[in-house]
Amino acid sequence: MTARLAIALAQTDPKVGDVAGNLARIRAARAEAAALGADLVVFSELVVAGYPPEDLVLKPAFQDACRKAVEALAGDTADGGPGMIVGAPWVENAKLHNSALLLDAGKIAAIRHKHELPNYGVFDEKRVFASGPLPGPVVFRGVRLGLMICEDMWFPDSAECLVESGAELLVVPNGSPFETDKLDERIALAGRRVAETGLPLIYVNQVGGQDELVFDGASFVLNADRDRAAQCSAFAEHVALTRWEKGEKGWACVDGPRAPTPDASGAIYAALVLGLRDYVAKNRFPGTILGLSGGIDSALTAAIAADALGPDKVRAVMMPSRYTSRESLEDAAACAKLLGIAYETISIEPAVDAFGAMLAGAFAGTNSGIAEENIQSRARGLTLMALSNKFGHMVVSTGNKSEMSAGYATLYGDMCGGFAVLKDVYKTTVFELSRWRNANRPEGALGPRGPVMPERVIVKPPTAELREGQTDEASLGPYARLDAILRALVEGEKTVAEIVAAGYAEDEVRRVWRMLDLAEYKRRQAPPGVKITRRAFGRERRYPIVNGFRG
Repeated sequence: MTARLAIALAQTDPKVGDVAGNLARIRAARAEAAALGADLVVFSELVVAGYPPEDLVLKPAFQDACRKAVEALAGDTADGGPGMIVGAPWVENAKLHNSALLLDAGKIAAIRHKHELPNYGVFDEKRVFASGPLPGPVVFRGVRLGLMICEDMWFPDSAECLVESGAELLVVPNGSPFETDKLDERIALAGRRVAETGLPLIYVNQVGGQDELVFDGASFVLNADRDRAAQCSAFAEHVALTRWEKGEKGWACVDGPRAPTPDASGAIYAALVLGLRDYVAKNRFPGTILGLSGGIDSALTAAIAADALGPDKVRAVMMPSRYTSRESLEDAAACAKLLGIAYETISIEPAVDAFGAMLAGAFAGTNSGIAEENIQSRARGLTLMALSNKFGHMVVSTGNKSEMSAGYATLYGDMCGGFAVLKDVYKTTVFELSRWRNANRPEGALGPRGPVMPERVIVKPPTAELREGQTDEASLGPYARLDAILRALVEGEKTVAEIVAAGYAEDEVRRVWRMLDLAEYKRRQAPPGVKITRRAFGRERRYPIVNGFRG
């Protein structure tokens, strides 16, 4: 009877659709685990396909490619090395499943299908997968393993079925995206399953960026007493060996990694860096380009890009107009120097003058206003897109969630870009992250040590500088109040009365609600960006553009 096991937790960064590349990554991780002495290597959910595959998984050719990859991996295990648990889409009895497959001794030893299919937030698995039955254990070298795939752990039924049918150890392959405080929630839920079953639990999570989603890894092990016996790195690929022994009370992890977990600001910053890095790398852009205005949003975006890609792959352009202050010119240049990124100045005044002359007849008899202000923003967007087209660098837009919520952004202007790294980051969080990055250089960052922006960028009043004396808060109200109301409306789905009861004036709340609703048509045309909150705009929060409801 087996009394010892060495189980490797392989949190890898697959690319959706790249079956050959994912296969190579799995094989490399298995070889690393074998060198560490592993008996079994556990991979994340749908690691062969990449997660989430969305409607790509409905293509029969893609399903066939994934099946062949799994069969090839099964063949690899005939070498006497470690077995594997891999995730893949699997067709059985004409139904497509999200499955975990145990590979050992040269064959597919067992298959289990995901029972609980999430259909909320960013997940819509019921569109593409069929639910599997409640699982029973799979046997690996004499040990009965209880496989639960991601969402199966969030409900008690699968764990209850497994313990009742003789499982000795729970194994949970995951594709769980990052959100603030998500790790604590995962550990709490895993702890419930451990308490209910009396069994230890292995949780293996994907790492890496996939479109708007970032997967933070942070895989872990809980023993039957709910002690966290192992913790893998967050936001990095990691093959970690855990050692297990069976005693009178069952299996226990007796040795494993104890990686530190980042603080709240560090975790958000790492998610933004990883999301941008993978979006650029997986789409094979040679680098990025952005408008560097001297303001805090573009300064933070530039810092994230430098940390993600290296300063040599970041190009910044200051595009002054007649309203650009000397302070902004100085601060933009100082940011670029601190980061070591390429920097140039291209005035938009000739373009603005040309548009003014071109539209003079059409605008005759009207007062100058938002239309003229937005021409400036669109001239900047056009300039960046022209440089992108010419040299191939992806435009990173610099707007934040507060602006996107309130519609304080210009379509085809500052909203231009291939990726909006701050799209889900409220302005108050922008300030927090900027202060954090000036004081910290995260592990794995490719940017410089020390401050990445002048203190003046953080403390001066934010402004779009599209007219004399303009400030953001004069248009939007104080950011602290705006963000609190927006969080209540967006993440909390609170009513006007509930927000008013929390201490806000009704006319203020209704003004913010109206701005939020009216800007939906803009958000539909915004580039993707990293999700860090519970209700990110885009694939998660989907409201009608034509909307007559006013609360």
